[in-house]
Amino acid sequence: METKTNAKKRTGSGLKTLDITYIGMFVALTAVFSWISVPYTVPFTLQTLAVFLTAALLGTKRSVLAVIAYILLGAAGAPVFQGFSGGIGVLFGTTGGYIIGFIFTALTTGSIISRFGKKTHVLAVAMAAGLIVCYAFGTVWFMCIYTATQAPIGILATLGFCVFPFIIPDACKIVVAVVICKCVGRFIGNLLDD
Repeated sequence: METKTNAKKRTGSGLKTLDITYIGMFVALTAVFSWISVPYTVPFTLQTLAVFLTAALLGTKRSVLAVIAYILLGAAGAPVFQGFSGGIGVLFGTTGGYIIGFIFTALTTGSIISRFGKKTHVLAVAMAAGLIVCYAFGTVWFMCIYTATQAPIGILATLGFCVFPFIIPDACKIVVAVVICKCVGRFIGNLLDD
């Protein structure tokens, strides 16, 4: 019986089911974290924390698939975005670029971790790099949509609305994500190594 289990693991049939299970769990985690609003100067959600955890714990391919599945679920109308919202309109709104930017966050963070390992400083740098990529994509998106639908807006005004108020909360999320990854990573890391 033990031999059959080992053979099953080597063929990968059990691993595919495990991949799908973990991807589904992290899609759900991202949805739940997007519903949690933390009061601050500008209220923020824990959505990016979930994306950091997804990228660090699932690896590049699985995390990108999980984020894409989350976005598609929201685009289809499921209330998985901030404030229990959903629908394609959210994605094509001014802040939709930050949600789509989560794909690049997962790709960047996961790629750096895959290349350099899961040491504490690598996790922190990888998540910060992923966040910067998301900020860049979302900011350009915001400027384009805002300019097309309302009025021209400059880069500093956009950063003032969309980035500067979130830098400290997002830095705190990186710290929390690194701590969680160091505690939990050893349990699922061996099962999901790229």
